[in-house]
Amino acid sequence: MTSDTDARVAVSAILVNWRQPDLTSAAVASLERQTGLAERGLELAITIVDNGSGDGSLEVLRERHPQHLVVDGGRNDGFGAGVNTGIRARPADVYVLLNNDAEAEPGFVAALVDELRGAEGRGAVTARILLAGTHPVLVNSTGNEMTRSGNGRDRDWLVPAADEHRPAGEVMGFSGGAAALDARALDDVGLFDESLFMYYEDTDLSWRLRRAGWSIRYTPDAVVRHAHAASSGTGSDVFRFSNERNRMLVALRHAPAPVALTAVARTAAGTLRALVAVARTPTPAHRADARRRLRSFGSALRLTPANLARRVRIDRSARAPRRAVAAFLVAE
Repeated sequence: MTSDTDARVAVSAILVNWRQPDLTSAAVASLERQTGLAERGLELAITIVDNGSGDGSLEVLRERHPQHLVVDGGRNDGFGAGVNTGIRARPADVYVLLNNDAEAEPGFVAALVDELRGAEGRGAVTARILLAGTHPVLVNSTGNEMTRSGNGRDRDWLVPAADEHRPAGEVMGFSGGAAALDARALDDVGLFDESLFMYYEDTDLSWRLRRAGWSIRYTPDAVVRHAHAASSGTGSDVFRFSNERNRMLVALRHAPAPVALTAVARTAAGTLRALVAVARTPTPAHRADARRRLRSFGSALRLTPANLARRVRIDRSARAPRRAVAAFLVAE
Protein backbone atom coordinates (compact mmCIF):
# COMPACT_ATOMS: atom_id res chain seq x y z
CA MET A 1 0.00 0.00 0.00
CA THR A 2 1.42 3.37 -0.91
CA SER A 3 2.24 5.94 1.76
CA ASP A 4 1.16 8.79 -0.51
CA THR A 5 -2.08 9.99 1.04
CA ASP A 6 -3.10 11.61 -2.28
CA ALA A 7 -2.94 8.31 -4.17
CA ARG A 8 -5.95 6.15 -4.72
CA VAL A 9 -6.09 3.10 -2.47
CA ALA A 10 -7.72 -0.02 -3.84
CA VAL A 11 -9.73 -1.78 -1.14
CA SER A 12 -11.28 -5.19 -1.71
CA ALA A 13 -13.91 -6.23 0.83
CA ILE A 14 -14.20 -10.01 0.86
CA LEU A 15 -17.16 -12.06 2.05
CA VAL A 16 -17.25 -15.87 2.07
CA ASN A 17 -20.62 -17.54 1.60
CA TRP A 18 -21.61 -21.09 2.36
CA ARG A 19 -25.33 -21.80 2.00
CA GLN A 20 -26.38 -18.48 3.56
CA PRO A 21 -27.18 -16.16 0.62
CA ASP A 22 -29.65 -14.06 2.60
CA LEU A 23 -27.13 -13.36 5.37
CA THR A 24 -24.46 -12.65 2.77
CA SER A 25 -26.69 -10.21 0.89
CA ALA A 26 -27.39 -8.32 4.12
CA ALA A 27 -23.64 -8.08 4.75
CA VAL A 28 -23.09 -6.86 1.18
CA ALA A 29 -25.76 -4.21 1.63
CA SER A 30 -23.98 -2.92 4.74
CA LEU A 31 -20.78 -2.52 2.71
CA GLU A 32 -22.68 -0.69 -0.01
CA ARG A 33 -23.71 1.89 2.62
CA GLN A 34 -20.14 2.76 3.59
CA THR A 35 -19.32 6.44 4.04
CA GLY A 36 -16.14 8.53 4.08
CA LEU A 37 -14.47 6.69 1.21
CA ALA A 38 -14.09 9.28 -1.55
CA GLU A 39 -12.51 11.94 0.67
CA ARG A 40 -9.86 9.42 1.74
CA GLY A 41 -9.12 8.30 -1.80
CA LEU A 42 -10.50 4.81 -1.17
CA GLU A 43 -11.85 2.78 -4.05
CA LEU A 44 -13.98 0.05 -2.51
CA ALA A 45 -14.83 -3.10 -4.45
CA ILE A 46 -16.84 -5.98 -3.03
CA THR A 47 -15.80 -9.57 -3.67
CA ILE A 48 -18.13 -12.45 -2.78
CA VAL A 49 -16.75 -15.99 -2.72
CA ASP A 50 -19.16 -18.90 -2.69
CA ASN A 51 -17.43 -21.88 -1.09
CA GLY A 52 -19.05 -24.56 -3.23
CA SER A 53 -22.45 -24.30 -1.55
CA GLY A 54 -24.09 -26.51 -4.17
CA ASP A 55 -27.54 -25.28 -3.15
CA GLY A 56 -28.03 -22.52 -5.71
CA SER A 57 -26.36 -19.85 -3.56
CA LEU A 58 -23.87 -18.97 -6.30
CA GLU A 59 -26.60 -18.30 -8.84
CA VAL A 60 -28.69 -16.35 -6.33
CA LEU A 61 -25.77 -14.12 -5.36
CA ARG A 62 -24.81 -13.48 -8.98
CA GLU A 63 -28.37 -12.50 -9.79
CA ARG A 64 -28.72 -10.24 -6.75
CA HIS A 65 -25.30 -8.57 -7.04
CA PRO A 66 -24.35 -8.22 -10.71
CA GLN A 67 -22.32 -5.08 -9.91
CA HIS A 68 -19.95 -7.05 -7.66
CA LEU A 69 -17.47 -9.83 -8.34
CA VAL A 70 -19.00 -13.17 -7.31
CA VAL A 71 -16.44 -15.97 -7.43
CA ASP A 72 -17.14 -19.69 -7.57
CA GLY A 73 -14.82 -21.20 -4.97
CA GLY A 74 -15.52 -24.66 -6.32
CA ARG A 75 -15.77 -26.48 -3.01
CA ASN A 76 -15.91 -25.81 0.72
CA ASP A 77 -12.28 -25.79 1.86
CA GLY A 78 -13.02 -23.49 4.79
CA PHE A 79 -13.04 -19.81 5.60
CA GLY A 80 -9.33 -19.22 5.02
CA ALA A 81 -9.44 -20.85 1.60
CA GLY A 82 -12.43 -18.71 0.66
CA VAL A 83 -10.65 -15.51 1.68
CA ASN A 84 -7.53 -16.58 -0.21
CA THR A 85 -9.66 -17.18 -3.32
CA GLY A 86 -11.06 -13.66 -2.97
CA ILE A 87 -7.60 -12.14 -2.58
CA ARG A 88 -6.29 -13.91 -5.67
CA ALA A 89 -9.38 -13.01 -7.69
CA ARG A 90 -9.04 -9.25 -7.13
CA PRO A 91 -5.62 -7.87 -6.11
CA ALA A 92 -5.82 -4.72 -3.99
CA ASP A 93 -3.80 -2.53 -1.63
CA VAL A 94 -5.97 -3.39 1.37
CA TYR A 95 -8.21 -6.38 1.99
CA VAL A 96 -11.18 -5.92 4.31
CA LEU A 97 -12.69 -9.08 5.76
CA LEU A 98 -16.29 -9.25 6.90
CA ASN A 99 -18.08 -12.38 8.03
CA ASN A 100 -21.13 -13.05 5.92
CA ASP A 101 -23.26 -13.19 9.09
CA ALA A 102 -22.21 -9.68 10.14
CA GLU A 103 -23.31 -6.18 9.15
CA ALA A 104 -20.94 -3.22 9.15
CA GLU A 105 -21.82 0.27 10.34
CA PRO A 106 -21.36 3.03 7.72
CA GLY A 107 -17.86 4.20 8.73
CA PHE A 108 -16.43 0.70 9.13
CA VAL A 109 -14.13 0.54 6.09
CA ALA A 110 -12.87 4.12 6.43
CA ALA A 111 -12.00 3.60 10.12
CA LEU A 112 -10.11 0.39 9.41
CA VAL A 113 -8.04 1.93 6.62
CA ASP A 114 -7.37 5.11 8.64
CA GLU A 115 -5.88 2.99 11.42
CA LEU A 116 -3.99 0.74 9.02
CA ARG A 117 -2.42 3.70 7.23
CA GLY A 118 -1.73 5.63 10.43
CA ALA A 119 1.91 4.50 10.57
CA GLU A 120 4.30 2.27 8.67
CA GLY A 121 4.60 -1.37 9.65
CA ARG A 122 0.96 -2.02 10.43
CA GLY A 123 -0.04 -5.36 8.98
CA ALA A 124 -3.61 -5.69 10.22
CA VAL A 125 -6.35 -3.80 12.06
CA THR A 126 -9.21 -5.51 13.84
CA ALA A 127 -12.67 -4.03 14.39
CA ARG A 128 -15.08 -3.70 17.30
CA ILE A 129 -17.46 -6.61 16.85
CA LEU A 130 -20.75 -6.52 18.75
CA LEU A 131 -23.16 -9.43 19.10
CA ALA A 132 -26.34 -8.93 17.12
CA GLY A 133 -29.65 -9.20 18.93
CA THR A 134 -28.38 -9.03 22.51
CA HIS A 135 -30.02 -6.82 25.15
CA PRO A 136 -28.05 -5.18 26.61
CA VAL A 137 -25.61 -5.14 23.69
CA LEU A 138 -22.62 -7.41 24.33
CA VAL A 139 -19.15 -7.42 22.81
CA ASN A 140 -18.16 -10.29 20.53
CA SER A 141 -14.54 -9.22 19.99
CA THR A 142 -12.04 -6.40 20.21
CA GLY A 143 -9.34 -8.58 18.68
CA ASN A 144 -7.96 -12.05 19.32
CA GLU A 145 -5.82 -13.09 22.25
CA MET A 146 -4.15 -16.32 23.40
CA THR A 147 -3.95 -17.60 26.94
CA ARG A 148 -0.88 -19.12 28.59
CA SER A 149 -2.49 -22.53 28.10
CA GLY A 150 -2.66 -22.05 24.32
CA ASN A 151 -6.36 -21.22 24.12
CA GLY A 152 -7.25 -18.65 21.48
CA ARG A 153 -10.26 -16.49 22.18
CA ASP A 154 -12.04 -13.22 21.49
CA ARG A 155 -10.85 -10.34 23.64
CA ASP A 156 -13.71 -8.85 25.73
CA TRP A 157 -16.09 -11.70 24.87
CA LEU A 158 -19.55 -11.01 26.36
CA VAL A 159 -18.49 -7.79 28.08
CA PRO A 160 -21.42 -5.30 28.03
CA ALA A 161 -20.74 -2.84 25.23
CA ALA A 162 -21.59 0.06 27.56
CA ASP A 163 -18.67 -0.98 29.81
CA GLU A 164 -16.07 -1.57 27.09
CA HIS A 165 -14.10 1.56 26.28
CA ARG A 166 -10.78 0.28 24.95
CA PRO A 167 -8.88 2.87 22.90
CA ALA A 168 -7.18 2.14 19.61
CA GLY A 169 -3.95 0.27 20.17
CA GLU A 170 -1.94 -2.93 19.90
CA VAL A 171 -3.56 -6.35 20.20
CA MET A 172 -2.03 -9.77 19.81
CA GLY A 173 -4.19 -10.76 16.87
CA PHE A 174 -6.99 -9.72 14.55
CA SER A 175 -10.38 -11.35 14.25
CA GLY A 176 -11.04 -12.68 10.76
CA GLY A 177 -14.68 -11.72 11.22
CA ALA A 178 -13.99 -8.00 10.73
CA ALA A 179 -10.53 -6.71 9.91
CA ALA A 180 -8.29 -5.04 7.35
CA LEU A 181 -5.05 -6.59 6.05
CA ASP A 182 -2.24 -4.75 4.27
CA ALA A 183 -1.35 -6.39 0.95
CA ARG A 184 2.36 -5.81 1.57
CA ALA A 185 2.18 -7.75 4.82
CA LEU A 186 0.47 -10.66 3.09
CA ASP A 187 3.10 -10.59 0.35
CA ASP A 188 5.65 -10.92 3.13
CA VAL A 189 4.16 -13.73 5.25
CA GLY A 190 1.66 -15.44 2.95
CA LEU A 191 -2.09 -15.91 3.04
CA PHE A 192 -4.31 -17.91 5.39
CA ASP A 193 -3.29 -21.50 6.09
CA GLU A 194 -5.98 -23.52 4.33
CA SER A 195 -5.07 -26.74 6.13
CA LEU A 196 -6.71 -25.40 9.30
CA PHE A 197 -10.07 -25.36 7.43
CA MET A 198 -11.82 -23.13 9.97
CA TYR A 199 -11.04 -21.50 13.35
CA TYR A 200 -7.61 -20.37 14.53
CA GLU A 201 -6.59 -19.43 10.98
CA ASP A 202 -6.65 -15.75 11.99
CA THR A 203 -4.61 -16.52 15.12
CA ASP A 204 -2.07 -18.40 13.01
CA LEU A 205 -1.74 -15.52 10.54
CA SER A 206 -1.49 -13.04 13.42
CA TRP A 207 1.48 -14.95 14.85
CA ARG A 208 3.15 -15.01 11.43
CA LEU A 209 2.63 -11.28 10.97
CA ARG A 210 4.07 -10.45 14.37
CA ARG A 211 7.06 -12.79 14.00
CA ALA A 212 7.80 -10.99 10.71
CA GLY A 213 7.79 -7.63 12.49
CA TRP A 214 4.34 -6.35 11.49
CA SER A 215 2.07 -4.80 14.11
CA ILE A 216 -1.62 -5.54 14.65
CA ARG A 217 -3.98 -2.94 16.03
CA TYR A 218 -7.55 -2.48 17.21
CA THR A 219 -9.80 0.45 16.38
CA PRO A 220 -13.09 1.04 18.21
CA ASP A 221 -14.29 3.26 15.36
CA ALA A 222 -14.85 0.32 12.98
CA VAL A 223 -18.00 -1.39 14.23
CA VAL A 224 -19.93 -4.44 13.05
CA ARG A 225 -22.78 -6.48 14.49
CA HIS A 226 -22.28 -10.21 14.23
CA ALA A 227 -24.63 -13.20 14.55
CA HIS A 228 -21.96 -15.37 16.21
CA ALA A 229 -21.34 -18.75 14.47
CA ALA A 230 -24.56 -18.48 12.49
CA SER A 231 -23.17 -20.86 9.85
CA SER A 232 -21.51 -23.60 11.91
CA GLY A 233 -22.90 -23.12 15.42
CA THR A 234 -20.74 -23.12 18.56
CA GLY A 235 -22.11 -26.49 19.63
CA SER A 236 -21.66 -28.27 16.32
CA ASP A 237 -19.21 -31.12 15.81
CA VAL A 238 -17.27 -29.18 13.17
CA PHE A 239 -16.86 -26.22 15.57
CA ARG A 240 -15.62 -28.41 18.43
CA PHE A 241 -13.40 -30.62 16.27
CA SER A 242 -11.74 -27.64 14.58
CA ASN A 243 -11.24 -25.72 17.82
CA GLU A 244 -9.74 -28.66 19.71
CA ARG A 245 -7.40 -29.70 16.90
CA ASN A 246 -6.33 -26.25 15.73
CA ARG A 247 -5.72 -24.92 19.25
CA MET A 248 -3.04 -27.58 19.67
CA LEU A 249 -1.57 -27.16 16.18
CA VAL A 250 -1.26 -23.37 16.32
CA ALA A 251 0.33 -23.54 19.77
CA LEU A 252 2.86 -26.11 18.51
CA ARG A 253 3.76 -23.86 15.58
CA HIS A 254 4.12 -20.59 17.40
CA ALA A 255 3.81 -20.50 21.18
CA PRO A 256 6.63 -20.74 23.73
CA ALA A 257 7.40 -24.36 24.63
CA PRO A 258 5.58 -24.32 28.03
CA VAL A 259 2.44 -22.98 26.36
CA ALA A 260 2.64 -25.52 23.54
CA LEU A 261 3.08 -28.40 25.97
CA THR A 262 0.16 -27.16 28.06
CA ALA A 263 -2.03 -27.04 24.95
CA VAL A 264 -1.11 -30.65 24.12
CA ALA A 265 -1.74 -31.77 27.70
CA ARG A 266 -5.07 -29.96 27.80
CA THR A 267 -6.26 -31.64 24.60
CA ALA A 268 -5.06 -35.06 25.83
CA ALA A 269 -6.77 -34.58 29.19
CA GLY A 270 -10.07 -33.67 27.55
CA THR A 271 -9.88 -36.80 25.42
CA LEU A 272 -9.11 -38.96 28.47
CA ARG A 273 -12.02 -37.48 30.41
CA ALA A 274 -14.34 -38.27 27.53
CA LEU A 275 -13.16 -41.89 27.44
CA VAL A 276 -13.63 -42.23 31.21
CA ALA A 277 -17.14 -40.81 30.88
CA VAL A 278 -17.99 -43.45 28.26
CA ALA A 279 -16.63 -46.21 30.48
CA ARG A 280 -18.75 -45.03 33.41
CA THR A 281 -21.90 -44.02 31.54
CA PRO A 282 -21.95 -45.29 27.94
CA THR A 283 -24.71 -42.99 26.67
CA PRO A 284 -24.96 -42.02 22.98
CA ALA A 285 -23.94 -38.45 23.87
CA HIS A 286 -20.84 -39.62 25.74
CA ARG A 287 -19.88 -41.96 22.90
CA ALA A 288 -20.26 -39.18 20.32
CA ASP A 289 -18.16 -36.79 22.43
CA ALA A 290 -15.42 -39.39 22.86
CA ARG A 291 -15.34 -40.18 19.15
CA ARG A 292 -15.05 -36.50 18.23
CA ARG A 293 -12.28 -35.87 20.76
CA LEU A 294 -10.37 -38.93 19.60
CA ARG A 295 -10.62 -37.74 16.00
CA SER A 296 -9.46 -34.21 16.80
CA PHE A 297 -6.60 -35.32 19.06
CA GLY A 298 -5.57 -38.05 16.62
CA SER A 299 -5.58 -35.59 13.73
CA ALA A 300 -3.45 -33.15 15.72
CA LEU A 301 -0.98 -35.89 16.65
CA ARG A 302 -0.61 -36.97 13.02
CA LEU A 303 0.12 -33.39 12.02
CA THR A 304 2.50 -32.67 14.92
CA PRO A 305 5.78 -33.53 13.11
CA ALA A 306 4.92 -31.23 10.20
CA ASN A 307 3.96 -28.43 12.57
CA LEU A 308 7.14 -28.75 14.59
CA ALA A 309 9.10 -28.53 11.33
CA ARG A 310 7.15 -25.40 10.46
CA ARG A 311 8.01 -23.98 13.88
CA VAL A 312 11.71 -24.35 13.06
CA ARG A 313 11.28 -22.67 9.66
CA ILE A 314 9.41 -19.75 11.22
CA ASP A 315 12.14 -19.29 13.83
CA ARG A 316 14.84 -19.23 11.16
CA SER A 317 13.14 -16.52 9.11
CA ALA A 318 11.59 -14.46 11.94
CA ARG A 319 12.49 -10.81 12.37
CA ALA A 320 10.86 -10.59 15.82
CA PRO A 321 11.59 -13.03 18.67
CA ARG A 322 8.88 -15.33 20.00
CA ARG A 323 9.11 -13.63 23.41
CA ALA A 324 7.97 -10.34 21.84
CA VAL A 325 4.70 -11.97 20.79
CA ALA A 326 4.48 -14.04 23.97
CA ALA A 327 4.31 -10.77 25.92
CA PHE A 328 0.70 -10.53 24.72
CA LEU A 329 -0.29 -13.87 26.31
CA VAL A 330 -2.91 -13.56 29.04
CA ALA A 331 -4.08 -15.69 31.95
CA GLU A 332 -6.82 -18.26 31.31
